[in-house]
Amino acid sequence: MVQPGKKIRVLVVDDSLVFREVISRGISSDPNIEVVATANDPFDARDKIIQYEPDVMTCDVEMPKMDGIEFIRRLLPQYPLPVIVVSMISSRVFDAMNAGAIDFVTKPDVSSLTKVESFINEMIVKIKVAATAKILHMKPGASTQKITGSSSIDDNRIIAIGASTGGTEAINNVLEQLPPSVPGIVVVQHIPPKFSRMFAERLNDTIALEVREASTGDYLQKGHVLVAPGDQHMRIKRIGDKYKVECFKGEKVNGHCPSVDVLFESVAKEAGSRAIGIILTGMGYDGAKGLLSMRKKGARTIGQDEESSVVYGMPKVAYNIGAVEKQAALHQIPRIIYSMLNQ
Repeated sequence: MVQPGKKIRVLVVDDSLVFREVISRGISSDPNIEVVATANDPFDARDKIIQYEPDVMTCDVEMPKMDGIEFIRRLLPQYPLPVIVVSMISSRVFDAMNAGAIDFVTKPDVSSLTKVESFINEMIVKIKVAATAKILHMKPGASTQKITGSSSIDDNRIIAIGASTGGTEAINNVLEQLPPSVPGIVVVQHIPPKFSRMFAERLNDTIALEVREASTGDYLQKGHVLVAPGDQHMRIKRIGDKYKVECFKGEKVNGHCPSVDVLFESVAKEAGSRAIGIILTGMGYDGAKGLLSMRKKGARTIGQDEESSVVYGMPKVAYNIGAVEKQAALHQIPRIIYSMLNQ
């Protein structure tokens, strides 16, 4: 973690000279960031890491000699370094996150100045977040077996989850342990457009629950998960004993669209004490006020603890304002959810 007042030392790894230059010159425009070196392949990068001891590394996925995902998987056990993956639009970014990367950014069309500027601004923000992040290693015994649940849980309950940096893996870790008997789940993960659908499809292929990207008019169902589109807010509306989802374009809330607060506020209003709200790892404060509204309306609320969070931002703010009823390590959260559902 970078000490306050010191520049963030960055290593840029990409086999493309053009992108090495674009990234290096772009992020160096921020006075708080210093590019200490660049590398054109993982073996060059390994030597530069030893020589320059960077605080953060940006890493391409497609590279010669060894791809970025395998490099990250081999690197992090020896050199626990926050990594931001730079990739074309591909579901492989989730393999990189699973390997231990902190976040990802989509490569822009370098012929578009506007897109390059947007890319650089996003890179600068994510590098600053990564510099505060922890590299987590699963503790022995921390992973738990899937919960075997009964079908007696009230189908009219609802579970709402919000996350940001580090959230794709955290959400996966929570959902993969839950049984198909759980009530409907709605998820807001801060994620770019197009990747939200890939994220939902990846979850659907790997866990017991049915997962898809949400669309307006979808109803929550037992054992189903709806993920907010990456460029739309999502809220719920109660229709009798059921909950319908509405997705809509709108201004950013707390710097984000979709916003966790938008979802949580609607859950507080429409579901009240029938809901369980969970806030996971992420930078900033999105979701904290919404979770507090949920708790005030009688919902059960859970916050991820500092030790297991990649970035203890959103859960910390929620805890500090009294929105979190129960704070717990990530691997404990699924059983807490299930216990709350059965109380």
